[in-house]
Amino acid sequence: MTESETATTPLSAPEPGDKPSRPTGRWWRGLSGSVAAGLVVLALGVACTGALSLFTEINGPGAFSLFGHLIAAGLALLAQRYADRHRGAPAAAAALSVLVITVAAVWLFWWS
Repeated sequence: MTESETATTPLSAPEPGDKPSRPTGRWWRGLSGSVAAGLVVLALGVACTGALSLFTEINGPGAFSLFGHLIAAGLALLAQRYADRHRGAPAAAAALSVLVITVAAVWLFWWS
């Protein structure tokens, strides 16, 4: 193969000794994605409990808690989507914000 043919080849096969490149931040996005998914499940559970309380005689979670969970889940999903589609410090900050939103929601609506 001549030098000009090598220059026009778009992709070359990896050499036997080359290590495959590993995407950085994969575990971090996986963790924050799992936390965001858990917050969505929690928000859906609170919403179902609120709907059930409308039709029965039991006390429900209340409007503040209900809408707070839904808003927190929406914000966490938006931050996770940003983290999944970007790289570097902005993606790490978005993933960290998922954790902060989740901790704030759980602390505000469950422990305080």
